[in-house]
Order: sequence, then structure tokens, then C-alpha cells
Amino acid sequence: MKVRNTGPTAPVSGASAVQAKAAYRKAESGARAPVAAPEDVASVMGIPAAELTPKVRQALQQLMAEVYQLRQDLEEARQRVGYLEELADQDTLAPVLNRRAFIRELTRMSAFAERYGAPGSVLYFDVNGMKQINDRHGHGAGDAALKRIAEILLRNVRASDVVGRLGGDEFGVILAQSDVAAAQAKAESLSQVIASEEVDWNGTALTLSVAFGAHALSAEQPVDEALDAADRAMYANKRRRGPA
Repeated sequence: MKVRNTGPTAPVSGASAVQAKAAYRKAESGARAPVAAPEDVASVMGIPAAELTPKVRQALQQLMAEVYQLRQDLEEARQRVGYLEELADQDTLAPVLNRRAFIRELTRMSAFAERYGAPGSVLYFDVNGMKQINDRHGHGAGDAALKRIAEILLRNVRASDVVGRLGGDEFGVILAQSDVAAAQAKAESLSQVIASEEVDWNGTALTLSVAFGAHALSAEQPVDEALDAADRAMYANKRRRGPA
């Protein structure tokens, strides 16, 4: 499969993220959403209409309008916070988690495995030949290659799994409910999918490949050590297979 150079890849976002982004921009611009007309004061507050003078009715209606506006402002603020939290977790280049967010999710998965005895594994991927791509075709081509690999990983894992960019040309995947044998098989499958796709960069086909390692999560092992073990497994696998 050849992928055309179509420019920057937009982050993967759900409808809630789109709404949050809109709320964030709206709040930044200072625009305020129109407030729905309040319901009849008497029917809402249970006050007999005969006991409400025009001035009291007007004051209560104004108060209810302000309450509606505050509720709307609060919802927009919540969406804005949600968007900022998502932005803080997003890698600056690829549509996956950054290293900090990935380590956090790895910690959660390790705690889940410890509590419930459920298997979990972490995969470590290193992209082969990135220096050559950058040197020959420029960093734009290298960025396109990294984005494509991130998209391939996202497309080929389950919703319960986690994909992150660990830095440079390295990616990680957290596999829920997977022992190390299943993790190794999944890593091999992902590497084959990556190798089967080409990035068409300004008329030049860029062939991609990755080295990978897998490591099972353990309650007794800190997450940084687990990630380091997956990294070492990746390098051992790369040495066995020889240069890409």
C-alpha cells in the first residue's frame, strides 16, 4: 500500500474531543453562548403566580437566567479542561500518547495485573533506517514515516491496548490480557504490517521496517524496569536478525 504525502496528520480524537476543542476556542475568544429562555418562574419554583409581583417575577427570571449561564459556563470549562488534558497527553508529532502519558498507562496496567492477576505485556518498537530517511529525503519524510507507523499501530491493536511514542523513532504498545508469547506474536504481526506499507514521499517510495521486543508485566517489577527490559529484548532481536 502506498500512502501519499498529504501533509500533517490530525490527532485521533472522538466527538467529545471535538466539542471540547470548540469550547476551548470559544472561551479563548471571549464569546459567550446564548442562554435559553428560562422557564416560567411560578412553575419551576412552585410559587403561586398570584403572589409574584412584576418586580419579583423579573428579579427571579434574571436570577434563573444567571444560573443557566453559570451552568453553561461550567460545562464549557469542563470541556476545555478535558481538551487541555488530552493535549497534554498527546505526542507532538504522531496521533498517539507521549512518553509521560504512556508511562502512566503502563503503571495502571501493572497495578491492574497485580490486583487481578491478569496478564499484560509491553512491546517496544524501534524504526529501522530513520537516519538514512532523514539524511536522504529530509526530516519531513522522517516525520511522515513516524506518523504512518503510529497510524498502523493504532489500526491494528484493540481498544483496550495503548500506543505511545517513547521518543525519537521509538514506540511502545501496552497489551492487555496478553502473556509474553501472545505479545511476541502480536509484535511480529505488527512489524509485518508496517513492512507491507510504503510511504510515497514526493514520488519516492519509502519502505519502513521496525525491530521489536516484548516483555511481560509483573507486579514485582517497576514499570521503568519493565520498559527497559522490553527495550533490551528489542535490541537482542535486532542483533539476531541482523541489519535492516
